[in-house]
This record gives sequence, C-alpha cells and structure tokens, in this order.
Amino acid sequence: MFEQLGMPGMMEEDVEMVPMLSLEEDDDSPNEEIKNPVPLLPLRNNVLFPGVVIPIAVGRDKSISAVKKAYKGNKFVGVIAQKDTQIEEPEPSDLYNIGTVARIVKMLKMPDGGTTLIIQGVRRFELLEIVSNEPHFEANIQLFDDTKPKFTQEVKAIMSNMKELAQRIIEHSPQIPNEARVIVMNIKNLHFLCHFIASNLNIETTHKQEILAIDSIIDRAQKVMTHMNQEFQLLELKNSIQNKVRTDIDKQQRDYFLHQQMKTIQEELGGDSFQQEILKMREKAQTKKWNKSVEETFNMEINKLQRINPAAAEYSIILNYLELLLELPWGEYTNDNFDLNRAISILDDDHYGLEKVKDRIVEYLAVLKLKGDLKSPILCFVGPPGVGKTSLGKSIAKALERKYIRMSLGGLHDESEIRGHRKTYIGAMPGRILANLKKAQSSNPVFILDEIDKVGKDHRGDPSSALLEVLDPEQNSTFYDNFLELDYDLSKVMFIATANDLRSIQPALRDRMEIIYISGYSIEEKVQIALKHLVKKQREAHGLKANQVKITAPVIQQLIQDYTRESGVRELDRVIAAVMRHVAKHVAMEQVYDSNIKIKDLFNILGKKKYSNDLYQNENPPGVSVGLAWTSVGGDILFIETSICEGKGNLTITGNLGNVFKESANTALSYLRSRAKDLNIPQDAFNNFNLHLHVPEGATPKDGPSAGIAIFTAFASQLTQKRVKPFLAMTGEITLRGKVLPVGGIKEKVLAAKRSGIKEIILCKENEKDILDINQDFLKGLHFHYVDHVDEVMALSLEKEKVKNVLNFVVKKEEKV
Repeated sequence: MFEQLGMPGMMEEDVEMVPMLSLEEDDDSPNEEIKNPVPLLPLRNNVLFPGVVIPIAVGRDKSISAVKKAYKGNKFVGVIAQKDTQIEEPEPSDLYNIGTVARIVKMLKMPDGGTTLIIQGVRRFELLEIVSNEPHFEANIQLFDDTKPKFTQEVKAIMSNMKELAQRIIEHSPQIPNEARVIVMNIKNLHFLCHFIASNLNIETTHKQEILAIDSIIDRAQKVMTHMNQEFQLLELKNSIQNKVRTDIDKQQRDYFLHQQMKTIQEELGGDSFQQEILKMREKAQTKKWNKSVEETFNMEINKLQRINPAAAEYSIILNYLELLLELPWGEYTNDNFDLNRAISILDDDHYGLEKVKDRIVEYLAVLKLKGDLKSPILCFVGPPGVGKTSLGKSIAKALERKYIRMSLGGLHDESEIRGHRKTYIGAMPGRILANLKKAQSSNPVFILDEIDKVGKDHRGDPSSALLEVLDPEQNSTFYDNFLELDYDLSKVMFIATANDLRSIQPALRDRMEIIYISGYSIEEKVQIALKHLVKKQREAHGLKANQVKITAPVIQQLIQDYTRESGVRELDRVIAAVMRHVAKHVAMEQVYDSNIKIKDLFNILGKKKYSNDLYQNENPPGVSVGLAWTSVGGDILFIETSICEGKGNLTITGNLGNVFKESANTALSYLRSRAKDLNIPQDAFNNFNLHLHVPEGATPKDGPSAGIAIFTAFASQLTQKRVKPFLAMTGEITLRGKVLPVGGIKEKVLAAKRSGIKEIILCKENEKDILDINQDFLKGLHFHYVDHVDEVMALSLEKEKVKNVLNFVVKKEEKV
C-alpha cells in the first residue's frame, strides 16, 4: 500500500498516482452540470476513484483529443479503465462499463513535448452507449447517486478500523513517508477515506475495478479492508523473512567476532584451545606403551595437525586418527586368573552337562597357564542353536577374569567391517575388531566371533577371507587395519568362534580353527538345566518369589515332551516364561491360585499339546519306514514312504531331496532287485509296477546317504507286503553289496528318536563307539541293534506275516493271458 507516494516516473495512461487531497473533501458534487455526451479517457494501469487527485501522462492521439475538448468546455472527462492493459488502441468492448467522471484541474506541457494532466475524481458513472469513436470516444453516461451515509456507530467503527490498518501498513513499509499517516488520520469522510486507500492499495487493476463497481459504500469499505488485511499479512511475512536472514547474518558475524576475541584472549593467556588440545594429546602419548613405529607415526601426524588450519577438512580426519591411536590399548593386558579349579567350578555352575567340552576348555586353559601364550588353534564351538555355545565363551572370560567381547558375524557382507576403511574416505572408521578392543580397553580379551558360519560374500568383498589373518596365530601378531595403517598385535586375544553348520564355512578358515562339537541335550539334561537355571531366571525376570511358584521335574519333563522339539533349551525357556506370566497375573490381581504347578494345569496355561509321539507309535502300512536325520538345528525323524502301482518299472522320487539322497534310493532299489529271488519277490514285479518314494515335509531340503537302509527297508516292505515293526527307527548308508556303513550325528539322531517315543534303533556296528560316548542314563528305554549287512536289517525290521499278496495276484493274471 502507498508505494506510489515515492513519486515514480509517470508512464502513458499508467496513472501511477501521487495521493493528493481533493480541494473539497466533503463535496462530491460538481459545481457545473455534467451533460451527455462526455469525452472518454481510457486508463491502462489504474482506476480513478471519486475525490482522489492523480497526475497522468497523456500520449495517445484519441486521449489527447478527448482532453483538449474537455479542457475547452466544462473540463469534465469520463475516466474509465480498459480490461487489457496490453492493447494500445482499445475498442469499446475493451472498456469496463463503470468509471469515474473527473475534473481536469490542470494541464501541463512537458519539456519533452508530452502532456500531463492533474485530474480529480468527481462521481462514479455507468457507461450507457458510445456515440462516437473519432477523433475520440464520446459516450452517454448515467451518474450514480452516492449519497453520504449517516455517521452511525457502524460507519465510525469502519473508519476506525481502516485508519488503524492503514497505520500498521505504513509502519511495516519503510518506503512510505510519515506524511501519509497524517493524511489518513485527518480524513473525516467515509467515501473519501475508502477511495483514497483503495486508490493507493498495491493490488491489481481488476480488483480496484471490482471495488469501484460496488454500489454500497459500506460494502465497498469492507472490500477495501479485506485487501488491506491481505497486504498487511504479506508485509508481515516479508518482514519476518528479512529479519530472519538479518538475524542469521548477524549471528554469523557475532560468532566470528567472538571467536576472534576468544582466540586473542587465549593467546594472551598462553595458547588457544586447539593448541591446548594438541598439548593434552602429547601428554597422553607419553603414557602409552607403543613401539617405535607407532610413536613415529603419532609424532608425524600430530606435527602435521599443528600446522593445519582447524577449519580445514583434513584437520578432523587427522584428529580422529590421533584419537584412535591414543585410545587403543597398546600393550595393555589384564592379569589372568589361572586357578583351574575355580574355572571348573564356574563352568559347572553356568552349564549343566557338556563334560567333554568343559574338559577340552580346561585343557586349553592349562596349556595357556604353562606356556604363557596362545600359539594354538582357535576354538570353534559347533552345535545346534540354544545349547550354550556363546555363553560358554562368557564363562571362559569370567574364569580367566578377562574382558569379554562378542561380535556377531551373522549377515556380514562388507570386508571393511573387519579391516576398516581407509581414512581418506569421508566417514571412515576402523574395523570392528579394533573398535571392540578400543571399547574393552584391553589387548587380551576373550573375543567371541558369533555365527561365523553365516558370514556373507558379495561385490564389497569376502569378510571370511579377512578373518583368515585374524584367526591365524602365525599372522595375527601383525594384524593390519586399513584405517590404522599400522600393525596391531592380536596374538594375546583369545578368539572363540561359534557356528551351527560347518559346511558353510570357507575351508581355509575352517582349517585354522579347532572344532569342538556341542551336541543337543537329552530330556534328562534339559530337566536339570531348567531346574537349576531356567526356572530361577524366569522367576526373577517376572518379579516372582520362590514361594509364589514351584515347578517340579515331572512337570518340566512334560513341558519338554508336549511343548518343545529342539536340541537346545531356548524354546523350553520361552515355555517356562509363559508359565511364569500366568502365575504373575494371579499374583498381581491378588487372586487365589495353587503355587504348585501340576501336569494337569499345563493345558489351561499353555493350551493343547504342540507335539505328540502318537505319530510314530501308530501301526504304519507296508512300505513306510522311519529314518533318522541330522540338521543344523539338531536331530530329527523322517518318514520314508513308498507306494506301488501298475506301470513299466519306473521309480519316482519326491520330497525336495538332494542328489546324494536320490543316489541312495537307486542303490537300495538295485540291491533289492539283485536279491529279489531270495526275498520271494517276482522279478517281473520290477517291470510291471512303478515305485514312488516320498519323504514328507517337501518344503525342507533333505540330502545325505544316512537314509540308505531306511529306503531299502521301505522298498522291501512294499514289495513283500510286510509291515515295518512299530517304534523302530534306523540310520546307515547302504552299498551295492548290501554293506551298512557308519554315518555321523549319532547323538543328535538318538536324542531325537527318544524325544519322539522310538524304542528300537538300528545302527551300523561301527557307530557303537558313538553310543558309548553318550551318558548311558540318557539312553534308558532305548534298545540298539548293530548291523553290518542289510539282511540283518530286514530280519530286524520287517514283520513275518504279509498283509496281502498283491504281486502274486498280478503275476498270475499275466500268466492266464
């Protein structure tokens, strides 16, 4: 608003206005009568309002002609805005139909030959018709009777609001002179106040024309106030943005001056903050136990840091590098506690069973005590989930009183996670090996490399290859990190790896580790682990006291049999937690309950049984045998199913089976065909019948040779129509000569069989030694048969009576034909 008060240069009919008061503010009526027709003066960029005085420059021929005629006559001219400001010579249709009759106050000839008029708006009119186009527009008009409203409270309030808004706009517009405030405050007429402000508003011509066209002065004033509010809000926003920018610039300048002053003061006191920081780093370096190479590198880098401007990007890189050098535990070791009896006690307290594993750990610690170094293979605990591999490492650290570090390698794909990034890169960091040592502040911790079998490999590198140097006792004394760019001694670190499956570990990496197998727990071991560890842990975790819940061994055993199927104890831990939550709810709600958990309560707490042994106890039809399998999560039971139908002697194998498994099936069938006569199986049966072998749970991949005798038994059972004895499972590899070869994973398989209710197991005779390694208390209720040949397997597994002689029926039918 009021931008025109600065007297900008006038353009042709653009009527950039200078506000002037009317000669008679209260007199809207002309002294002389306005007679039709009236010469018209089109304006391009403005609208003239009654009572307002503006200067305009006249340049178009028609406009000059109209002004001359009016000036010679009664000096009245009809001023009307044109719709399109770009049109040089407007037609009648290009003009609005509402305008203002103006009195020519003065006509001036300018030095450049142009004509300037000073005109004053008199009264609004409506254009009726244009009677002449040449040499200028003349038209018949009808004047509006704009009577002065009574000075009511409403008019008084409107004028007060308009003046207040005008003052605010003027305050937020430095370019508007203060005289404008005086002019506005001295206007007493609503008509003139409204027209004066509307004429000076910084809005488009179309909006001004809309204001002029409103008949009611009250409505006209309200429309003007709407535009004033919008302009005021715009001014506030602009001022806010300007203030914010100015504040930011002022803050930067202020910070700069304060930094300069601080620097000057610090120099007067004996050095700036950066120099003080460098001095502290030098003092800390005096206490470090590093070798000559590290010391030279530190001195070279800190001298470089001292010469660099702190604002330079390289400054922070060198500073981070020096801080790493100072924070790494160079030559700092904790004192080992080699009390082996104490170590045995800690291992026994933390882990039930695992006697062979504990003995191997104690032997390892004994060698360490006698020799004083760790130049021996790195330990790798291999076993199913939940058997305590990671917690064994924690117990070793506790026994030796060393710092404990656990680094999970599961899903690791980037080699830089092990070796670090080169420090020239933005955001470069040391590898996780050194980062964990820095965190532990010790160079001889127990370092657990968890899930080493799940290390990935992609375009970013192979982390398992980077681990070769870490886990090689002959090389890790000079471990090289890309960020550190110096050799770091890892030879005193006790690395212990854990894995579920050795097959996915790189052979070169596997060769550097001593493998210690940790098999799954028996039911008896799980009961003891639950009573000694899990129940107490979950009771404390749920805020219960010992007298508020009691779980006995029979209840734990029932939980294991009906609600878990695992080699470890994690699922059992979750089931016990569910029981504790049930009790905690009763305690928290102060309800009456029985603190002694009984077997009959398990259904109400945990719901129906998740697992059942009835599946293996039912009598199966001929052609079905039970095999034993080993997986990365423990042992499992497999059904080997066969069916027979008329055909051409084809063999179909399904169940997501691997190549070795399929080869075992073909081997078993070939041997069976060679023994068909001895087993009273018609030779033509192999040519006239199709066999189908299927292993359920088709979504799970299965492979390996250990199901050989189970496959042979299933085929023999189908072709002889003799059932396999119930409660019987078997595992062993078969050859074309009918020999039974030993297989691995015996303990896991046997424990899985016992969990499933199996009572008899057929094994290769050479696997007897594996059974002797298992605690005999865990094998109660199981009977083992050790065999060398599949003939023994058939004698032990097949019932004597046939179900029905389907094959003889088919052969006789062919003979009749």
